[in-house]
Amino acid sequence: MATNDRQAREERARLRTYQARQEVHARKQHRRRRDNVIAGIALVVVLTLATAAQLFYFSGGPGAPEATPTPTPTPSAEAGQNQGDVPSPDLAESRTWTGTLTLNDIPLGVELDGAAAPQAVSSEISLAQSGFYDGLTCHRLTNVSIFVLQCGDPEGDGSGGPGYSYGPVENAPADGVYPAGTIAMARQPDNGYSHGSQFFIVYEDTTLNSDSAGGYTVIGRVTSGLDQLRSGITDAGTVDGSNDAAPATPVTITGFTLQ
Repeated sequence: MATNDRQAREERARLRTYQARQEVHARKQHRRRRDNVIAGIALVVVLTLATAAQLFYFSGGPGAPEATPTPTPTPSAEAGQNQGDVPSPDLAESRTWTGTLTLNDIPLGVELDGAAAPQAVSSEISLAQSGFYDGLTCHRLTNVSIFVLQCGDPEGDGSGGPGYSYGPVENAPADGVYPAGTIAMARQPDNGYSHGSQFFIVYEDTTLNSDSAGGYTVIGRVTSGLDQLRSGITDAGTVDGSNDAAPATPVTITGFTLQ
C-alpha cells in the first residue's frame, strides 16, 4: 500500500511539473505573439508617419520644398487658372538670369532659367527687383530624407504670399530627383496654379513625390555658397529637434539681386 501511495504521489508531482512547464511555454508563446503584433503595429506607424511627413512637406511646401517643401495662400487659389496680378512670363526673356541670394549675410550665387520656367522666373524677377523679399525669413527646414530650406513667406509661418498665384508647374524633373543646389517653387497639394512667393533650396540630393499636379517647378540652382549654407544654417537642425520645423538658426533674407 505504501509503495502504491508513493507512486501515486510521484505521478501527481510529475503531472504538476508537466502542467507547469506547459503553462510557462504557453505564456512564452502568448508573449511572443503579442510582441510580434506590437512590433508590426509600430513598424506600420513609423512607415505611415514617414510617408505622411514626405507627402505633407511637399504637398504643402517643397513639394510636400509648400518642401514638399506649407501651402501658398492665394486669392481663391482655384486650380487651373492664375489669380491676381501675375507678372508676364515675357519678363524672363527666355534667358539665364544670374545674381545673389543672401541669407544671414551668407551670399549664395544663383542662376535662374528663364527659358525652362518663364512664368515662375518672371515672378521671382519681379519680386526680387521690387524688394519684396528683403527682410523675409526662411521658416521651414527639413532634414530627414527630404533636405530643403523653405523661404519667402511674408507672414513667416508658411501662410503668406505676394497677393497672386500662378501656374502651371514648369521644369519639374521627370524622375522626381532634385539635386543639391536646386531652387524650386513651393505650392499647395494637387494645385499647379498655387505658386506664389515661397521657394525652397535643396541642400542635399532629395527625391520628391509628384501629386496630381505633377512635381515642383525648378527655377534654377545655387552656383556657389552651398557649403556655407550648410555649415552656417542647415547643419544646426530645427528649433525643436524634429525633422520638419523652423530652423534652429533663425534665417533672414538680407538681399536678393538678379540681372
